[in-house]
Amino acid sequence: MAIRVPPKLIITLPYTVRFMKPSPTLLTTVLPLSLAENIIKKPVTPKSDDHYDQLLDLNDTNKLFSSVSTTKLFRSLINLNMASFEPLVDFGIWIMKSSLMETMIIRDVILKTVKHTFYEHFCAGENLNEARRTLQALWDDGLKGILDYGLEDAVNNESCDRNLNEFLKTVESTKLLPQSSVSYACVKITAICPISLLNRVSNLLRWEKKDPSFNLPWKVHTLPIFSKSSPFYHTLKRPDPLTPQEQNDLEKAHQRLIKLSEKCFVMDLPLLVDAEYTMVQPAIDYFTYSAMLRFNKNGKAIVYGTVQAYLRDSKERVIQAAEAAEKMGVTIGFKLVRGAYLSTETKVASSLGYASPIHGSIEETHACYDECASFMLEKVHKGTGAVCLATHNLESGRGAATKARALGIGKGDDQLQFAQLKGMAEGLSFGLRNAGFQVSKYLPYGPVDMVIPYLLRRAEENRGMLSASTLDRQLMRKEIKRRLTDRGEGFETRH
Repeated sequence: MAIRVPPKLIITLPYTVRFMKPSPTLLTTVLPLSLAENIIKKPVTPKSDDHYDQLLDLNDTNKLFSSVSTTKLFRSLINLNMASFEPLVDFGIWIMKSSLMETMIIRDVILKTVKHTFYEHFCAGENLNEARRTLQALWDDGLKGILDYGLEDAVNNESCDRNLNEFLKTVESTKLLPQSSVSYACVKITAICPISLLNRVSNLLRWEKKDPSFNLPWKVHTLPIFSKSSPFYHTLKRPDPLTPQEQNDLEKAHQRLIKLSEKCFVMDLPLLVDAEYTMVQPAIDYFTYSAMLRFNKNGKAIVYGTVQAYLRDSKERVIQAAEAAEKMGVTIGFKLVRGAYLSTETKVASSLGYASPIHGSIEETHACYDECASFMLEKVHKGTGAVCLATHNLESGRGAATKARALGIGKGDDQLQFAQLKGMAEGLSFGLRNAGFQVSKYLPYGPVDMVIPYLLRRAEENRGMLSASTLDRQLMRKEIKRRLTDRGEGFETRH
């Protein structure tokens, strides 16, 4: 289909796509996978080293966005500008919490508006059928997908069982998709184990670390959970042991993860276990590591833990767990992210009179992420580890790609994959794809009214982070302008 573009539009393009001034808050920092490290102090500029640049070339936007229609580029650019406009995000958070949502007509209007803007940009669809269509489109563009049903935290065994069934359905649905088009399945432990129980177990694990004579009769074999610098201020007094009912609930939760892991093992589909607050993360690592010991064998990682590099103890924990796993003949699997709970972690620590568990600067977080990535790439090269590098940061992506190439890690090696959120870091995703690496997009899906409130709550949690969409918007503006200028009137575009 041909679209006639008036010359005036070409002239006014910079104003059309800059109709909103970017601001610190970004809706897309909030998706469940916590891929959104997106804290950058200024637009990223490529390094000058020629070989370094050639590996991940973002300068040729024609090649970069060759599989993206002009219409889609326009829509993406508009959505990213709106998402980086802080007053708009603030207004959205206020609306979702207001009594207006109790009025059916107003609620319907709001949800329909959100669905056709932010939701369609950042989410894969309301159900599995819509999510499959989104994933097929990604596959056609040379990208993979990470399907994740947008489930909230469970409160009892009934909701845990219900959530497990949804996770299992998601894994089963991948049979209907092109082979290898889905890179990972996802699970939130808080969706299959009540968070109150995770908190109890975390307290007991922390106290056992403080006092090794403290007996935990229910504890199974696992990898090291804590390092010397891990935060212990959540547990200031000796916790009571688990009650018989709590032990029974813990066993049920453990069996849910085992059942899901077994399904993924049979389907040969790796499982990413999401990270949460440090308050409950020890219990999540306990679950994750125990599953790793059972399923990660013979150089193949099925179960992956998540490490948040903004935590001061993250590098130590990665090294300790990886080295312990290697001695046991277990293939360690990690997803590396920067982290998504900055304000809450700092507030909790401060309220208890302790320093934040988070690095003191974004530069320290970037350095920690890159060091963890380098360490895990060595494990991939050695055949004892696997890593999903979830990052929107250009320099982290480029540095990891350069090291992988130097180590001789094959482009088809599925033990190394990169990942970004749907609708975010498109330039980085396509650049890595063009360089021959396996790249996935995180695809949360589910009914709008169920997914959007969760996203907005996470947006509020991450208030103050700088937008990571700056580079994407620059690249998209450049490519749109190139297309309009080159084609002039009557240029053709795909739909």
